[in-house]
Amino acid sequence: MEYKVDLNCDMGESFGAYQMGNDADILETISSANIACGFHAGDPATMRKTVQMALQKNVGIGVHPGLPDLTGFGRREMAITPDEAYDLVVYQIGALYGFVRAEGGRLQHVKPHGALYNMAAKDEALSDAIARAVYKVDPELILFGLAGSELVLAGERIGLKTANEVFSDRTYQADGSLTSRRESNALITDHAIAIQQIVKMVKEGKVQATDGTEVAIKADTICIHGDGKTALEFARQIPGALREEGIEINKISSFL
Repeated sequence: MEYKVDLNCDMGESFGAYQMGNDADILETISSANIACGFHAGDPATMRKTVQMALQKNVGIGVHPGLPDLTGFGRREMAITPDEAYDLVVYQIGALYGFVRAEGGRLQHVKPHGALYNMAAKDEALSDAIARAVYKVDPELILFGLAGSELVLAGERIGLKTANEVFSDRTYQADGSLTSRRESNALITDHAIAIQQIVKMVKEGKVQATDGTEVAIKADTICIHGDGKTALEFARQIPGALREEGIEINKISSFL
């Protein structure tokens, strides 16, 4: 059996085009990049530089819209209406589209960030607004959402291509949701365990929840995080480890 998966990472989440952490090195290992648009992180110079680097590496470019919360890095929930969510997403798609178009590239996908992503995973009205925003700007864009979530369902309802996203370094609950970052066991720091989780999700369509139960899951794209202490080391391990398991890494637009 042939296994294909996209490998994505959040990018451009710094300020100033020359203070970009591991972004350049991690772009060597991934197939899709989610670029911050200035609301939870990033700024125009960082957006431009990140787009340029992604195009140089032939990495799929995605919009990473977040809540307007720089202090909280977009990880704190805000009471926004569906109309507000629609406007936030359209605005941020437009911002990144300008830089991508100016550099001769093309947008591939949209993946909400942080609290907006987690809120949309469970809120049908919010998900519908986000999906509508993506569709109205460009119905060819792919919508990333937590595997099996309301956001994926909303994208499917409106006619978008959707990618079920799984996480390499996060633990799961029995309902398929991610363990809250407020919990001590939210993150997987052992690289070997994280890779085992990836392989199980891609090849078996299952993930082991924190209570020991196995949860059915679909893995179209895998998220890795680029901001941890050992993020670059982990990112460099993944491609080889997946190839050894017969799993091919390609950008999502090439096989979805």
